[in-house]
Amino acid sequence: MSERFYSDARLYDRLFPAREPAVDFYRAEADRQGGSVLELGCGTGHKLIPVASDGHPCVGLELSPDMLAEAQRKAVERGVELDWVQGDMREFDLGRTFDLVIIAANSLLHLHETSDLVDCFRSVRRHLAPGARLVFDVFNPSVQMLALADGVRRRREALSFVDPDRGVVHVDVAETYDAAAQVTRGRWYFSTESQADVVVVPLEIRSIFPQELPLLLSLGGLRLVERFGDWSGGPFTGDSAVQLCVCESD
Repeated sequence: MSERFYSDARLYDRLFPAREPAVDFYRAEADRQGGSVLELGCGTGHKLIPVASDGHPCVGLELSPDMLAEAQRKAVERGVELDWVQGDMREFDLGRTFDLVIIAANSLLHLHETSDLVDCFRSVRRHLAPGARLVFDVFNPSVQMLALADGVRRRREALSFVDPDRGVVHVDVAETYDAAAQVTRGRWYFSTESQADVVVVPLEIRSIFPQELPLLLSLGGLRLVERFGDWSGGPFTGDSAVQLCVCESD
């Protein structure tokens, strides 16, 4: 249901520009681990292109051909060499192992079913070299925020951005939360000063609660080694906005 959200890669980049603390976190993880890096759900290369520019051999796997094409374009523009593969993070076989696998920017939350998450972790495990790690980030679900997902369309002022062709673009979002599936189902509305709803796309994101995450990993043959609550490596608490997870083979 969310494929259309990623069909305009440049619109996505303006809506979600690269965040320096997140980029720095993954660059530091790659430097700490050393060797080759695989990113699943690499998008337009926000994290992987800087990692590759540090000298790490990198492979980016992405389901959306539009996002992948933009990643390739940006890498060429910046003179950075890395390999791009179109594929599904639930089931892939690249015929090699890596020293670090990353899944950034909530990409894991596009997998809604428990079986899909476990399949992804099992695929990751098959691609981990001895001593390798999986590092990923997902948001820490807030019960208060989920309760506000009542289907009412609301303006997200913080997400407004400037498009070179359209001018200022405003973003409205209407969401509902399916508690049984742990999935937030939304519609995102993009409007300019002169035209309402120039783009309307669905987006569905799963929540992974802190206590279920280690179990999901263990079902995939992985174990949680560390969990941080912010990009500076601070401790994870119930109030943390993000779960930054470092995992190894079980």
